[in-house]
Amino acid sequence: MPNPTLPLDRIIQGDCVDVLNRLPESSVDLIFADPPYNLQLRGELWRPNMTRVDAVDDEWDRFADDPDDPARAFAAYDAFTEAWLRACRRVLKETGTIWVIGTYHNIFRVGKLMQDLGFWILNSVVWVKTNPMPNFRGVRFTNAHETLIWAQKKRGARYTFNYQAMKHLNDGKQMRSDWELPLCTGDERLKINGQKAHTTQKPEALLYRVILASSNPGDVVLDPFFGTGTTGAVAKKLHRHWIGVERDETYVRLAAERIAAVQPAPFEEEVFVFQNRRNRPRIPFGALLERGLLRPGQTLYFGPKGEVQAKILADGSLMWNGFVGSIHQVASRIKNAPCNGWQHWYYEDSDTGRRRVIDELRERVRAGRLES
Repeated sequence: MPNPTLPLDRIIQGDCVDVLNRLPESSVDLIFADPPYNLQLRGELWRPNMTRVDAVDDEWDRFADDPDDPARAFAAYDAFTEAWLRACRRVLKETGTIWVIGTYHNIFRVGKLMQDLGFWILNSVVWVKTNPMPNFRGVRFTNAHETLIWAQKKRGARYTFNYQAMKHLNDGKQMRSDWELPLCTGDERLKINGQKAHTTQKPEALLYRVILASSNPGDVVLDPFFGTGTTGAVAKKLHRHWIGVERDETYVRLAAERIAAVQPAPFEEEVFVFQNRRNRPRIPFGALLERGLLRPGQTLYFGPKGEVQAKILADGSLMWNGFVGSIHQVASRIKNAPCNGWQHWYYEDSDTGRRRVIDELRERVRAGRLES
């Protein structure tokens, strides 16, 4: 349950470091941070047809930018970054994770500081923009991606990763670390008097993956640079609590209106809660022998049509070519690589004569335990 003293489902106007330092320690499950990128843009950008590019030149993205002393600008940005990362780490639960998005201007410095502060990096994910802004100067490659760093607060702690949900979201294939998604455009893009309300508004599709992958219904998702509220809007749709911190009064107003208009589908556990394999009861291979689902001396096959065979011993180990070990050890020896034996060993069904993966028997045992 969330800490009752948390300002749940609210936008707090103010500096994120000051606000976060007033929140309870170790109270947040997930953080998504889209900090200023320190683009250091000088001058204006123009298209070939002489129309001006609506680029990122906002006050919130300006630091001590001195062309004669670039180190001073980096030092100012690093101090800012370390302060908000430290504040985030304080409010994050031991089992919590954080996502930080950035470009080549800042993400490498952010990653270094995250490691210095004790975060353990789990993944870097590349958001490949299917409709990137063209390169109008023609002096380098078109910037067509941004990088997200996903890290846990404490190395080795159990964190949320809804692997199967992401696999289903990707048509049954493992979700890779390169995500092809379009920029925020059309009706989703908030505007004021026909102009972009926020220069770096993120698409909801991006936050959908982040929140679905690394949190559960009822969890608290915090965004220290809330902007126009994409994190809050998606969190509300997925029945997560959210907290937004934003300095700009206009963004606070726009985000509040946007999120108030979100009408999530009624909560149903079977719709929004996913089984996490790592949290389910552990079933040893020997349990299949104890329940008579397999028997000592029976043959297992490596793969549904595999010619490689192993014999089950009475203690639940397997024998293959004189080598004796667990279902995982023998499978790894055959494949010459780490291997999950539950997914690779097959038995012959006496009723149908068909070979079936032994993981089906494990699920039968697990279901029986849950029902008893």
